[in-house]
Amino acid sequence: MIKFMLLIVTLFSGLSFSQTINTAKIDSLLNLLSSSNKVSGSISISKGGTNVYKKPFGFSYIKDGILIPSNDSTKYRIGSITKIFTATMIFQLIDEGKLSLSSPLSKFFPKIPNAEKITLSNLLYHRSGIHNFTDDKEYLDYMVHPKTRDEMLAIISKRKPDFKPDQKTSYSNSNFILLGYIIEQVTQKSYEQNLTERITSKIGLPNTYTGKKIDYNKNESGSFKFENQWIQLPETDMSIPGGAGAIVSTPSDMTRFIEALFSCKLTSKESLNQMQTLKDGFGMGLIPIPFYKKSGFGHNGGIDGFASILAYFPEDSLSIAFCCNGVNYLFNDILIGILKIYFNDEYKLPDFTVITLKPEVLDKYTGIYSSKQLPLKITISKNKSQLFGQATGQASFPLTPSSQNIFKFEQAGIVMEFNTEKNEMILNQNGGTYLFIREK
Repeated sequence: MIKFMLLIVTLFSGLSFSQTINTAKIDSLLNLLSSSNKVSGSISISKGGTNVYKKPFGFSYIKDGILIPSNDSTKYRIGSITKIFTATMIFQLIDEGKLSLSSPLSKFFPKIPNAEKITLSNLLYHRSGIHNFTDDKEYLDYMVHPKTRDEMLAIISKRKPDFKPDQKTSYSNSNFILLGYIIEQVTQKSYEQNLTERITSKIGLPNTYTGKKIDYNKNESGSFKFENQWIQLPETDMSIPGGAGAIVSTPSDMTRFIEALFSCKLTSKESLNQMQTLKDGFGMGLIPIPFYKKSGFGHNGGIDGFASILAYFPEDSLSIAFCCNGVNYLFNDILIGILKIYFNDEYKLPDFTVITLKPEVLDKYTGIYSSKQLPLKITISKNKSQLFGQATGQASFPLTPSSQNIFKFEQAGIVMEFNTEKNEMILNQNGGTYLFIREK
C-alpha cells in the first residue's frame, strides 16, 4: 500500500524542449499499451494552467466479463499523492498560527515511542524513526478491514522505533497517518471535512475526496493485475491509509491542485518554500523530480493495483498527472515514452509481439536457478501453457515469451534469456545482467 518507487529522476536529461505537442503519437502509444493489456488509466498534462492533453485509456471496471471503458471523470485511488494534500493542510495550520514545525508529537499522541522528541518537521521529512506499519507482514491480513483511529494508533505505537528522531531519513506511511490525525485534532473536524473546506471547495476540485468502498456508480475505478486476463484486486479499507493515502481523484483535478499549490493559492509563499526544502532527498510532502536539467516537484502513489504520479515543473509551468488502475508494464517506461513524445525527442513505440510456445516446450526451462552474483534463487515453473518465475521469498510472476528462448515480465522490467544446453539463464533487470545456473 502507498509505497511506490519514484523512477523518473534524471532519465530525461537529453530531451529538447518544444512547444509543439505530437498528441497523435501520445495517443498511439497509450492506445497501443491499452490494446496490448499493458496499462489502463488516464492522463492530464497542463501548461501555464491550460490543459494541453488529456486522455482516458483502458477500463474502469469489469462487469460480466466485459471491460467497461473509463472516461475523463473516472476517479482513481492516488495513494501517497495524498501526502501532498496532507502536508498542504499542515502548512495552512502553521500559517494560521495553530501549529509549528517544532511542535512535539507528544502534544497530540504521547503514547507513540519517542513522541516527546519527534517534531512535526520530523514527521513531514520522514525523519521520525517511527516504523512504517505497511512493511509488517500482518498488514496484508487486516488491510481490507476497517480500523478506528485508536486501532491505528495502537498498531503504530506497538512497534519499536527504527532509529532515533532526526538521525536519518526513512520513508514511513505512519508519519502521515499521524499528521492526518493531528489535522483532525487541531481543527476538531474530520480529515474529509478539512480536505473539502481547505482545498477542494476552495479551488474547485469536484472529483477529489477521501475514498470509501469503491462505488462504480460514482465512476470510481477498481484496480487490477494481469494474468492472461485482468483480475480485480482486493481493495484496502480507506479507514487505514488516512492522511498517507486515502484520497480519490482524477488527473485533471490533480493538475489543478498542484498548479494552485505552486501559485500560493493554498499556503503562504514561505510555507511553499519550506515544502520544497530538501533533506536527504525529501521535501515536506513533496519529492523532487528532476528532468531536462530542470527541478520538478510532486509525489508518486501506489495502493492496491493503482499507480500514479503528480509532478510540477515551475520553470516551465508544466504539470502532469498520470493515474493507472492496472499496470502490466514498467510504469517508468510509460512515463519516459509520454514525456519524450511531449518534448519531441526521438522515441520508437514499443513492440509487443508475442509468440506462442507449446506446453511441452516450456518444460525444458523449468527448474531452480541460482547465481553467484545475487543471494537468491529463482524457481521457474509451468502451469498449463504459462511459465512463471519466483525469486526466494517473493511472489510468483508470469513470463511471456518474446522468442524461443527469451521471456519477459514487463511490469518489473525483467527479461530472462535461457540456454538449455548449458543449463543457464541470464537475467536482465534495471540495467543489470546476472548469470543463473540451473541446479541438477
